[in-house]
Amino acid sequence: MSIQRGVVSGFIGLGISIVASAALAQPGPCSGLPTWAALKSALQAAVGHAGNGGLGFNMWATVVAPDGTVCAVAFSGAQYTDQWLGSRIISAQKANTANAFSLSNGAPPPASLFPTGLALSTANLYSAVQPGGSLYGLQHSNPVDPDPAYKGPAFLFGTAQDPIVGDRVGGVNVFGGGLGLYASGGKRVGGVGVSGDTSCTDHMVAWRVRNALQLDHLGTLGVVPGADPQHPDNIIFDILPTADGGLLNPVGTLSKSTHGFGHPTCVNNPDLTTLPAVSS
Repeated sequence: MSIQRGVVSGFIGLGISIVASAALAQPGPCSGLPTWAALKSALQAAVGHAGNGGLGFNMWATVVAPDGTVCAVAFSGAQYTDQWLGSRIISAQKANTANAFSLSNGAPPPASLFPTGLALSTANLYSAVQPGGSLYGLQHSNPVDPDPAYKGPAFLFGTAQDPIVGDRVGGVNVFGGGLGLYASGGKRVGGVGVSGDTSCTDHMVAWRVRNALQLDHLGTLGVVPGADPQHPDNIIFDILPTADGGLLNPVGTLSKSTHGFGHPTCVNNPDLTTLPAVSS
């Protein structure tokens, strides 16, 4: 009887070992995505580019995998205190949002309005989440998990050993700075988020980071109404005064997004004509 038990235990142990080995052999969620060094280099180059507008501040950037796992976090300054500390997690929120609400080429059904897929930048969500908008409350739907978001020593923030790397922080952000990452053929492979300046400038920098990382293959995807095929998930400045209801803007008048995907302009508004076109 004891021999039988030993044989059975041995087989069970062997089975567990094989399953564990197989699991370890699977590629991780961040496989094939940019390294920390690549993200930092792309961010620093993008922050210094002409045409971004804004305040000229240093910034944070985060890349997430398709399942929302944080793969890399970087900052453009010399140390983590050189940019707004609150923007670290905001950049992760933005990356998570763009990844979570964008689709690959061919993912929607053939009868869809966007059968070849649709990328939504966080800037595209602004108008729809306002009171009375079709997505009102979206920003509260997937809250940040505070446990991974605030763990670990601050001196590791923005380094290759940032404490949120490998975790899913979550969060939804609905202003400029988050973009889906797309490989060749329009396959969504994650998201990138940038924060640390005005929201309009965050979008500009994120766009340049994605371009530098060569993960902007959106040329086969659908186009957000109000954008153009060369910039299909671009920030859209089409919020105009209206007399028949809409959003209450800071100067006390009503306004509305012409196409429904509009974003407010910002201090020292950026020059959208300086953005590179997406790849096919």
